[in-house]
Amino acid sequence: MRRLLMMTAAAIAMAVPLAAMAADPIKLGVLEDQSGDFALATIGKVHGIQLAAEEINAAGGIAGRPLELVIYDTQSDNTRYQEFMRRALQRDKVNVVFAGFSSASREAYRPIVKQLDGFAFYNNQYEGGVCDANMIVTGAVPEQQFSTLIPWMIEKFGKKVYTIAADYNFGQISAEWVRNIVKQNGGEMVGEEFIPLGVSQFSSTIQNIQKAKPDVLITLLVGTAQSSYYEQASAANLRVPMGSSVNVGQAYEHKRFKPPSLANMYVTTNWIEEIADPKSKEFVAKWRKKFPNEPYINQEAENSYLAVYLYKQMVERAKGSTKRDDLRAVIAKGDVCFDAPEGKVCIDPKSQHMSHTIYLAKVNDVHSISFPKTWEDVKPYWLGEAGCDLTKKNPSAQYTPSNPPPK
Repeated sequence: MRRLLMMTAAAIAMAVPLAAMAADPIKLGVLEDQSGDFALATIGKVHGIQLAAEEINAAGGIAGRPLELVIYDTQSDNTRYQEFMRRALQRDKVNVVFAGFSSASREAYRPIVKQLDGFAFYNNQYEGGVCDANMIVTGAVPEQQFSTLIPWMIEKFGKKVYTIAADYNFGQISAEWVRNIVKQNGGEMVGEEFIPLGVSQFSSTIQNIQKAKPDVLITLLVGTAQSSYYEQASAANLRVPMGSSVNVGQAYEHKRFKPPSLANMYVTTNWIEEIADPKSKEFVAKWRKKFPNEPYINQEAENSYLAVYLYKQMVERAKGSTKRDDLRAVIAKGDVCFDAPEGKVCIDPKSQHMSHTIYLAKVNDVHSISFPKTWEDVKPYWLGEAGCDLTKKNPSAQYTPSNPPPK
């Protein structure tokens, strides 16, 4: 059954000043999975947007206008993303949309945003490469996560690398990044497997890994079925150090899986709730006050929270305009930044992706988290260097290292 949740400005924040309440609201469409296969990783994205909107409204809104959230439950269904995106842009007349978890969902709605001349934020870690004039990306990308993770793991554990990845867009493109960065750092790929999303039995994969004897195992598995790999590998006494760009930071497997199934896993993430610096702890405290039953605050929740503040800054610098071209003109000037819970973040004008602090999170034997390494101000460098320049062109394409933008 379709579920539509619509929140008026008054419901978002009772404390909005009367002058702001009298102005026409700025409508934020929120298309995220609150039910379905990905809901446990994505409900925090909705909450992050709600928390930021409440704070902004309590402080007077954006350029004197309150924020109104129009929230749809996309139910982890790509056809619903398409249906609700049309509804949000055409019927609800939202000014901006915050949408999507999986790469498949993003690619399902992205042509509609272009067709209807909308403006969307994709607040998710992903495989990278989207050069789209109608989209801002606040999630981390491979050149930020793998260019830090893989050299560190090769130096610490050895040069032989094996990859297991989900057999769709995310896994295939991410694995290409792994191959390239392993080669650049003098490593050797000793195996690579792509696993269909519905597979839940991994005995043959585990045997292949044992036979190849890698020093490092890169795991790019997603979804409920594929998550069964970790306990099966632990039961088989497979103890190869694991690296990932997707685990822990999204679906908090270290909290949900029985120890020590994720022991000796290293994940590059732009934020998770265990980060202990004062600004991060302050963010967690106010989140827990508003959402005391949240099982975990993941990186996508933080990405979604800060995205609303980036949008606020863009609109204010555009003298109150919410028009896409005016906001892109602001981005093109540079220095659209925010002091986020993870640290300072900025939008790259060429790619409209975001810089990040990248934390190396190690999962210990009892599934506690430690941070052996931190990289500050890691830029999303690849798209801009490869030829994507949204300050000069208006493309709507996804590129890969083997299929870069035309120069």
